[in-house]
Amino acid sequence: MAGASGARPLKAAGLSCLLFAAVNGFAINFFDDGDAEALAATLVDAMSDEDALAQTFMLGWRDGADGSPSALIQEWIERRRIGAVKVFGWNTADTPRLARNIGLFQRLAARNPYSTPLLVATDQEGGLVRHVKGDTSDTPGAMAIGASGFPEDSYRSGYYIGRELSVLGINMNFAPTVDLYTNHGSVLIGPRSFGESPEYAGLMGIAFARGLLAAGVIPTAKHFPGHGDTELDSHGVLPSIAASFDVLWNRELVPYRMLAKDRIPAVMSGHIAFPNTEAAAAPASLSPWFLGEVLRNRIGFRGLVVTDDMIMNGVKIGAGSLSLAAKQALAAGNDIIMMSSTPALDDPVWVDLLQAMRTERDFRARVRDAARRVVEVKLRYLRGETTVPLIPDMARVRGDLPDREGAAFFQGLAARSVTLVKDNKDLIPLSAEKAGRLFLAGQNLDFFALGKKYFSGVASYWYSAPVSDDMIQRVRRADTIIFYLSDSEGIAVLRGLRHLGKKIIVLSVLSPAYLGEVPWVDAAVAVYGNSQDSLAAGFSVILGKIPAQGAVPFTLNRR
Repeated sequence: MAGASGARPLKAAGLSCLLFAAVNGFAINFFDDGDAEALAATLVDAMSDEDALAQTFMLGWRDGADGSPSALIQEWIERRRIGAVKVFGWNTADTPRLARNIGLFQRLAARNPYSTPLLVATDQEGGLVRHVKGDTSDTPGAMAIGASGFPEDSYRSGYYIGRELSVLGINMNFAPTVDLYTNHGSVLIGPRSFGESPEYAGLMGIAFARGLLAAGVIPTAKHFPGHGDTELDSHGVLPSIAASFDVLWNRELVPYRMLAKDRIPAVMSGHIAFPNTEAAAAPASLSPWFLGEVLRNRIGFRGLVVTDDMIMNGVKIGAGSLSLAAKQALAAGNDIIMMSSTPALDDPVWVDLLQAMRTERDFRARVRDAARRVVEVKLRYLRGETTVPLIPDMARVRGDLPDREGAAFFQGLAARSVTLVKDNKDLIPLSAEKAGRLFLAGQNLDFFALGKKYFSGVASYWYSAPVSDDMIQRVRRADTIIFYLSDSEGIAVLRGLRHLGKKIIVLSVLSPAYLGEVPWVDAAVAVYGNSQDSLAAGFSVILGKIPAQGAVPFTLNRR
């Protein structure tokens, strides 16, 4: 390795990495040449306990009134030298501002003794979960990929999403979501899933992860060991899934087994309990058995384990406090504890963990091992010619978002995934003669705008449950209804219109599971996102402008 006064050959992307290597003159530097595993061990061995613990922290932040990030998150980066930050939706309305803030964070991180850059993560799954909004693409999402049936669509979705994140300096993405759509009542997962088949989800997850990697972004499979068999949301409570381990091994864990063999760099642990396994009532995210015995030993995963948000009630309440939950998470085998808020510098979550490192030898060894894993992942993916730039190029931020090549692809994916679920009366393609007087009922402004573009003179109505007398009177004057269905409220309204005897075409948006509740409708077309591209593709199928090529990627239960 180069000495303190020697010139270091840099292979990291662009001038932004020169900043990191040039700031400090220590004998060991993140940008030294060397094997990632060996250099990570050397760097962490040289760290204090404080610096090693800081590598395991990933914090969210709030922007001030002037758009600059809070002074507190800047202190955590510069003084505490934390290893990672997390971009949430509240940080992303102004895309150039987000990029400038990320650049600021990396400049602050460059002042640490070893020039170790930050992991900058977000949730950009596509479709329903798109934390980075602003100027980025609004994409169809995982269930649309599942409906299209092409792994290439998954790869390219990951690739184009990754290209946009890379422009902003975001180098880690909490995607793909490989939760199975086992429980069709799951609002939390729903269209975020590729479908119900374990092997199919694994295949699509691998393709998506490879696409992100091709763009230089670190993928993260979630939510281990699987969040798809519950209607509950771990943001508010701890979901409990009754499946046995044998069921999990052959169902929910199949995608992780496949992804581990493909060497995915990171996995997110979920706040879900599986009482019929050896983890008993503990959340999987706090279970040494799930993270150690199952994920590491049986599955053979060798990458980084990141918790889901530790602020969630699903993990925090049962542990008794955030600091106790954080300690249990690290002891269980997580390498990064992620928090959506920014605690005070001397919050118990920091003070108690540091004290435990100083008094409990096993815990100290576990934290330092976690820090080594974090640094090794950074060395593997934040150095090199094709890595995400540490300091975003503002000209690219203003000129390359949304990704123009990606926009054409996502429009095509929206079209390929549209599914004709049923057409009992041969209404589709819908002509003026078949439609007669047409009525649009929905809860989406783009739905109304596009509908009026495709059907001149059409009446429209923003519905709410229960169905109102006013709506019923308006529907009586129509011959055909095109109904926007995205949730259980829509089902209640549809049932209130059934007795009117009108022709009903449902445009199912997001998950088509709700169609199983209304088998009596005349026709149903499913799209898997609520973007303009998805809605336009749905209308185009209804009118016969494009064929319906997609297939529902799960068994549609009809009642």
